[in-house]
Amino acid sequence: MARTLHLAALQASFGHDLDANIARVSDLIRQAAAGGAQVILPPELFQGPYFCVTQQERWFAQAHPWRKHPCVIALAPLAAELGVVIPVSIFEREGPHYFNSLAMIDADGSLLGLYRKSHIPDGPGYQEKYYFRPGDTGFKVWDTRHGRIGVGVCWDQWYPEAARAMALLGAEALLYPTAIGSEPHDPTLDTALPWRRGMQGHAVSNIIPVVGCNRTGLEAWPDYPNGGQRFYGSSFIADHRGDLVSQLGPDDEGVIAATFDLDFLKTHRAAWGFFRDRRPDLYGALATGRPT
Repeated sequence: MARTLHLAALQASFGHDLDANIARVSDLIRQAAAGGAQVILPPELFQGPYFCVTQQERWFAQAHPWRKHPCVIALAPLAAELGVVIPVSIFEREGPHYFNSLAMIDADGSLLGLYRKSHIPDGPGYQEKYYFRPGDTGFKVWDTRHGRIGVGVCWDQWYPEAARAMALLGAEALLYPTAIGSEPHDPTLDTALPWRRGMQGHAVSNIIPVVGCNRTGLEAWPDYPNGGQRFYGSSFIADHRGDLVSQLGPDDEGVIAATFDLDFLKTHRAAWGFFRDRRPDLYGALATGRPT
Protein backbone atom coordinates (compact mmCIF):
# COMPACT_ATOMS: atom_id res chain seq x y z
CA MET A 1 0.00 0.00 0.00
CA ALA A 2 1.33 3.43 -0.97
CA ARG A 3 2.29 5.84 1.77
CA THR A 4 0.16 8.97 1.55
CA LEU A 5 0.25 12.28 3.39
CA HIS A 6 -2.84 14.46 3.78
CA LEU A 7 -1.78 18.06 4.49
CA ALA A 8 -3.99 20.94 5.58
CA ALA A 9 -3.55 24.66 6.28
CA LEU A 10 -5.75 27.04 8.27
CA GLN A 11 -6.41 30.69 7.40
CA ALA A 12 -8.10 33.07 9.83
CA SER A 13 -7.96 36.49 11.44
CA PHE A 14 -6.93 36.90 15.07
CA GLY A 15 -7.53 39.42 17.84
CA HIS A 16 -6.24 40.19 21.32
CA ASP A 17 -8.11 37.41 23.14
CA LEU A 18 -5.70 34.45 23.46
CA ASP A 19 -8.42 31.98 24.45
CA ALA A 20 -10.62 33.03 21.53
CA ASN A 21 -7.72 32.64 19.11
CA ILE A 22 -6.94 29.15 20.41
CA ALA A 23 -10.63 28.24 20.19
CA ARG A 24 -10.79 29.47 16.57
CA VAL A 25 -7.74 27.44 15.60
CA SER A 26 -9.06 24.39 17.46
CA ASP A 27 -12.37 24.57 15.59
CA LEU A 28 -10.58 24.74 12.24
CA ILE A 29 -8.29 21.85 13.23
CA ARG A 30 -11.36 19.74 13.99
CA GLN A 31 -12.81 20.70 10.61
CA ALA A 32 -9.58 19.72 8.83
CA ALA A 33 -9.30 16.44 10.74
CA ALA A 34 -12.91 15.57 9.89
CA GLY A 35 -11.90 15.87 6.23
CA GLY A 36 -9.05 13.41 6.69
CA ALA A 37 -6.13 15.75 7.29
CA GLN A 38 -3.14 14.22 9.07
CA VAL A 39 -0.83 17.25 9.39
CA ILE A 40 -2.58 20.57 10.07
CA LEU A 41 -0.74 23.91 9.96
CA PRO A 42 -2.03 27.09 11.70
CA PRO A 43 -0.58 30.55 10.82
CA GLU A 44 2.40 32.21 12.48
CA LEU A 45 1.96 33.60 16.03
CA PHE A 46 -1.79 33.00 16.07
CA GLN A 47 -1.79 33.55 19.84
CA GLY A 48 -2.66 37.20 19.21
CA PRO A 49 -2.26 40.10 16.81
CA TYR A 50 0.99 40.34 14.89
CA PHE A 51 2.60 42.76 17.34
CA CYS A 52 5.87 43.26 15.42
CA VAL A 53 4.40 46.16 13.45
CA THR A 54 5.84 48.45 16.16
CA GLN A 55 8.36 48.30 19.02
CA GLN A 56 6.54 48.16 22.36
CA GLU A 57 8.06 46.49 25.40
CA ARG A 58 4.67 45.41 26.75
CA TRP A 59 4.56 42.52 24.27
CA PHE A 60 7.43 40.69 25.95
CA ALA A 61 4.93 39.70 28.66
CA GLN A 62 3.14 37.54 26.07
CA ALA A 63 6.07 35.11 25.72
CA HIS A 64 6.24 31.77 27.57
CA PRO A 65 8.62 28.81 27.90
CA TRP A 66 7.73 26.60 24.99
CA ARG A 67 6.51 23.55 26.89
CA LYS A 68 4.31 25.79 29.06
CA HIS A 69 3.00 27.98 26.27
CA PRO A 70 -0.83 28.19 26.37
CA CYS A 71 -1.10 27.28 22.69
CA VAL A 72 1.03 24.16 23.16
CA ILE A 73 -0.81 23.15 26.33
CA ALA A 74 -4.18 23.53 24.56
CA LEU A 75 -3.33 21.86 21.26
CA ALA A 76 -1.32 18.85 22.44
CA PRO A 77 -4.38 17.03 23.83
CA LEU A 78 -6.34 17.97 20.71
CA ALA A 79 -3.62 16.43 18.51
CA ALA A 80 -3.86 13.22 20.56
CA GLU A 81 -7.66 13.18 20.45
CA LEU A 82 -7.78 13.60 16.67
CA GLY A 83 -4.61 11.68 15.79
CA VAL A 84 -3.13 14.62 13.87
CA VAL A 85 0.22 16.40 13.77
CA ILE A 86 0.10 20.14 14.62
CA PRO A 87 3.10 22.47 14.17
CA VAL A 88 2.44 25.34 16.60
CA SER A 89 4.03 28.78 16.08
CA ILE A 90 4.67 30.58 19.40
CA PHE A 91 6.37 33.55 21.06
CA GLU A 92 8.92 31.74 23.24
CA ARG A 93 10.86 32.88 26.30
CA GLU A 94 13.93 31.02 27.51
CA GLY A 95 15.41 32.81 30.52
CA PRO A 96 16.29 36.33 29.30
CA HIS A 97 16.06 35.29 25.63
CA TYR A 98 13.07 35.58 23.31
CA PHE A 99 12.46 33.65 20.09
CA ASN A 100 9.91 33.27 17.31
CA SER A 101 9.57 29.51 17.64
CA LEU A 102 7.62 26.46 16.55
CA ALA A 103 6.74 23.44 18.68
CA MET A 104 6.06 20.22 16.79
CA ILE A 105 3.22 18.19 18.31
CA ASP A 106 2.93 14.60 17.10
CA ALA A 107 -0.31 12.73 16.52
CA ASP A 108 -0.23 11.21 20.01
CA GLY A 109 0.10 14.63 21.65
CA SER A 110 3.80 14.23 22.41
CA LEU A 111 6.15 17.18 21.90
CA LEU A 112 8.78 16.20 19.35
CA GLY A 113 10.87 19.32 19.72
CA LEU A 114 11.38 22.99 18.98
CA TYR A 115 12.49 25.04 15.98
CA ARG A 116 13.53 28.66 16.39
CA LYS A 117 13.07 30.94 13.38
CA SER A 118 16.45 31.36 11.71
CA HIS A 119 15.93 34.48 9.58
CA ILE A 120 14.59 37.49 11.50
CA PRO A 121 13.28 40.42 9.41
CA ASP A 122 13.64 44.07 10.32
CA GLY A 123 11.71 46.54 8.19
CA PRO A 124 8.62 48.76 8.21
CA GLY A 125 5.72 46.76 9.63
CA TYR A 126 7.92 43.73 10.42
CA GLN A 127 10.21 44.87 13.23
CA GLU A 128 10.98 41.40 14.55
CA LYS A 129 14.60 42.03 15.52
CA TYR A 130 13.37 44.13 18.44
CA TYR A 131 11.61 41.08 19.88
CA PHE A 132 13.39 37.95 18.67
CA ARG A 133 16.92 36.58 18.72
CA PRO A 134 18.03 34.66 15.61
CA GLY A 135 17.21 31.00 16.06
CA ASP A 136 19.92 28.70 17.41
CA THR A 137 18.38 25.30 16.65
CA GLY A 138 19.41 24.96 13.03
CA PHE A 139 16.88 23.70 10.51
CA LYS A 140 14.71 20.89 11.81
CA VAL A 141 12.92 17.92 10.28
CA TRP A 142 10.74 15.66 12.40
CA ASP A 143 9.69 12.03 12.02
CA THR A 144 6.01 12.28 12.85
CA ARG A 145 3.46 9.49 12.85
CA HIS A 146 2.28 10.61 9.41
CA GLY A 147 5.51 11.59 7.65
CA ARG A 148 8.83 13.38 7.86
CA ILE A 149 8.02 17.09 8.09
CA GLY A 150 10.24 20.16 7.73
CA VAL A 151 8.97 23.55 8.95
CA GLY A 152 10.35 27.05 8.44
CA VAL A 153 8.70 30.18 9.83
CA CYS A 154 7.63 33.12 7.63
CA TRP A 155 10.81 35.00 6.57
CA ASP A 156 12.56 31.60 6.35
CA GLN A 157 10.33 30.84 3.37
CA TRP A 158 12.15 33.29 1.12
CA TYR A 159 15.47 31.43 1.43
CA PRO A 160 16.15 28.52 -0.95
CA GLU A 161 19.00 27.44 1.33
CA ALA A 162 16.53 26.71 4.14
CA ALA A 163 14.28 24.62 1.89
CA ARG A 164 17.23 22.69 0.48
CA ALA A 165 18.66 22.07 3.96
CA MET A 166 15.38 20.55 5.12
CA ALA A 167 15.13 18.47 1.95
CA LEU A 168 18.66 17.16 2.52
CA LEU A 169 17.59 16.22 6.05
CA GLY A 170 14.93 14.01 4.49
CA ALA A 171 11.81 16.16 4.65
CA GLU A 172 8.83 14.75 2.73
CA ALA A 173 6.89 18.04 2.91
CA LEU A 174 7.80 21.65 3.73
CA LEU A 175 5.46 23.80 5.81
CA TYR A 176 5.67 27.56 6.37
CA PRO A 177 3.40 29.34 8.91
CA THR A 178 3.28 33.02 8.01
CA ALA A 179 2.11 36.50 8.97
CA ILE A 180 2.54 38.77 5.95
CA GLY A 181 0.53 41.50 4.33
CA SER A 182 0.64 45.19 3.52
CA GLU A 183 3.84 47.23 3.39
CA PRO A 184 3.39 50.50 5.33
CA HIS A 185 6.18 52.32 3.49
CA ASP A 186 4.55 51.65 0.10
CA PRO A 187 0.76 51.10 0.01
CA THR A 188 0.98 50.13 -3.69
CA LEU A 189 3.30 47.21 -2.99
CA ASP A 190 1.60 43.78 -3.06
CA THR A 191 3.95 40.85 -2.43
CA ALA A 192 1.33 38.08 -2.39
CA LEU A 193 2.29 36.61 -5.77
CA PRO A 194 6.08 36.74 -5.22
CA TRP A 195 5.46 35.20 -1.78
CA ARG A 196 3.74 32.27 -3.42
CA ARG A 197 6.20 31.97 -6.30
CA GLY A 198 9.21 31.79 -4.02
CA MET A 199 7.79 28.75 -2.23
CA GLN A 200 6.53 27.21 -5.46
CA GLY A 201 10.16 27.33 -6.58
CA HIS A 202 11.19 25.39 -3.47
CA ALA A 203 8.63 22.74 -4.40
CA VAL A 204 10.02 22.39 -7.93
CA SER A 205 13.71 22.42 -6.95
CA ASN A 206 13.25 19.82 -4.24
CA ILE A 207 10.40 17.76 -5.77
CA ILE A 208 8.39 18.20 -2.61
CA PRO A 209 4.94 19.48 -1.54
CA VAL A 210 4.97 22.94 0.06
CA VAL A 211 2.35 24.58 2.28
CA GLY A 212 2.24 28.35 2.79
CA CYS A 213 -0.16 29.32 5.60
CA ASN A 214 -1.02 32.98 6.25
CA ARG A 215 -3.41 34.96 8.42
CA THR A 216 -5.94 37.37 6.93
CA GLY A 217 -7.86 40.50 7.88
CA LEU A 218 -7.06 44.04 9.02
CA GLU A 219 -5.37 44.43 12.40
CA ALA A 220 -5.89 48.03 13.48
CA TRP A 221 -3.01 49.92 15.14
CA PRO A 222 -3.08 53.55 16.37
CA ASP A 223 -1.01 55.93 14.27
CA TYR A 224 -0.24 53.18 11.75
CA PRO A 225 -0.34 53.95 7.99
CA ASN A 226 -3.67 53.18 6.34
CA GLY A 227 -5.27 52.23 9.65
CA GLY A 228 -3.30 49.09 10.38
CA GLN A 229 -1.70 45.99 8.95
CA ARG A 230 -3.82 44.12 6.41
CA PHE A 231 -2.78 40.51 5.93
CA TYR A 232 -3.27 39.15 2.44
CA GLY A 233 -4.18 35.54 3.17
CA SER A 234 -3.67 33.61 -0.08
CA SER A 235 -2.64 30.44 1.76
CA PHE A 236 -1.87 27.58 -0.60
CA ILE A 237 -0.63 24.04 -1.07
CA ALA A 238 1.72 23.36 -3.99
CA ASP A 239 2.62 19.94 -5.35
CA HIS A 240 6.09 18.73 -6.40
CA ARG A 241 5.76 20.58 -9.71
CA GLY A 242 5.01 23.86 -7.95
CA ASP A 243 1.42 23.77 -9.19
CA LEU A 244 -1.19 25.12 -6.79
CA VAL A 245 -3.48 22.22 -5.85
CA SER A 246 -5.43 24.06 -3.15
CA GLN A 247 -5.64 27.73 -2.23
CA LEU A 248 -7.60 30.43 -0.42
CA GLY A 249 -8.25 34.03 -1.43
CA PRO A 250 -7.01 37.17 0.34
CA ASP A 251 -10.04 37.50 2.63
CA ASP A 252 -11.12 33.88 3.03
CA GLU A 253 -11.15 32.07 6.36
CA GLY A 254 -11.16 28.31 6.52
CA VAL A 255 -9.24 25.18 5.62
CA ILE A 256 -7.43 23.91 2.52
CA ALA A 257 -6.11 20.38 2.10
CA ALA A 258 -4.40 18.04 -0.35
CA THR A 259 -3.15 14.44 -0.37
CA PHE A 260 0.22 13.28 -1.68
CA ASP A 261 1.69 9.88 -2.57
CA LEU A 262 4.99 9.81 -0.68
CA ASP A 263 6.30 6.68 -2.42
CA PHE A 264 5.75 8.26 -5.84
CA LEU A 265 7.47 11.45 -4.71
CA LYS A 266 10.49 9.54 -3.36
CA THR A 267 11.00 7.78 -6.69
CA HIS A 268 10.29 10.90 -8.74
CA ARG A 269 12.76 12.92 -6.63
CA ALA A 270 15.48 10.36 -7.33
CA ALA A 271 14.67 10.26 -11.04
CA TRP A 272 15.09 14.02 -11.48
CA GLY A 273 18.63 13.83 -10.13
CA PHE A 274 18.71 17.19 -8.35
CA PHE A 275 20.34 15.62 -5.31
CA ARG A 276 22.53 13.25 -7.33
CA ASP A 277 24.03 16.11 -9.33
CA ARG A 278 24.63 18.58 -6.52
CA ARG A 279 28.18 20.03 -6.34
CA PRO A 280 28.76 21.08 -2.70
CA ASP A 281 32.46 21.49 -3.52
CA LEU A 282 31.49 24.51 -5.64
CA TYR A 283 29.10 26.10 -3.14
CA GLY A 284 31.62 27.77 -0.85
CA ALA A 285 30.28 31.23 -1.65
CA LEU A 286 26.97 30.24 -0.03
CA ALA A 287 28.70 30.01 3.34
CA THR A 288 31.29 32.76 3.02
CA GLY A 289 29.48 35.31 0.85
CA ARG A 290 32.67 35.62 -1.19
CA PRO A 291 33.93 34.02 -4.40
CA THR A 292 35.86 30.82 -3.76
